[in-house]
Amino acid sequence: MPKAKKQQKPLLRRTFRIFCEGEKTEPYYINGYLRHFREDNRAFVEVMDCKKNTPVQLVDAAIKFKNSNRSVDGDVFWVVYDREAVAKYDRALHQKAWGRAKKNNIKIALSNVCFEYWLLLHFVDSAAAFASFDDLKKNSPLFAEVTNLCGKKYDKASAILFDHIKDKIVDARGRAKIINKQGMNAAGEGQCMPFDINPYTNMPNLLIAIDNFVA
Repeated sequence: MPKAKKQQKPLLRRTFRIFCEGEKTEPYYINGYLRHFREDNRAFVEVMDCKKNTPVQLVDAAIKFKNSNRSVDGDVFWVVYDREAVAKYDRALHQKAWGRAKKNNIKIALSNVCFEYWLLLHFVDSAAAFASFDDLKKNSPLFAEVTNLCGKKYDKASAILFDHIKDKIVDARGRAKIINKQGMNAAGEGQCMPFDINPYTNMPNLLIAIDNFVA
């Protein structure tokens, strides 16, 4: 009787892993980007289901996965979250998260004050500072722009918003680059970290990293 052949373990390939604060808004956007612009490499970019929502928790989740046997050498790790209002997350918390991330070679895509600021840049060139999501909702044109474009009100849980704004990404990237530079140049001494600068978003950095990733 012939011996049964040993099953070979599947060859693990390096993976681009993204840990998001939001359960829907950010994952829907990133997966939409992959679907439309990186279908060739989509299988090797994974938005992780980590169910963490503070900066330190998200970074720690990425570190834990990176140090586990589920990760291989060459895996890339990004964490995506919002600055949020100062009353919710003080500077020390963000500083702690960024310090841990840097020590463990984990990148951060941060939007100040919230992810919706990045979405706003798809529609208009806005250097206005917002104190919170509610402030942006009330005092920016984002929600009116979304309603006008999509025919329905903005919904954080909408899986189709990306399809409507995908052609505006080039403009959003260009606006973010200029506004980030202006914010950095105007930052006071000791206040030049991304979480100190309002407004700010380095979502374009994440998209560029996705574009350049080769499994």
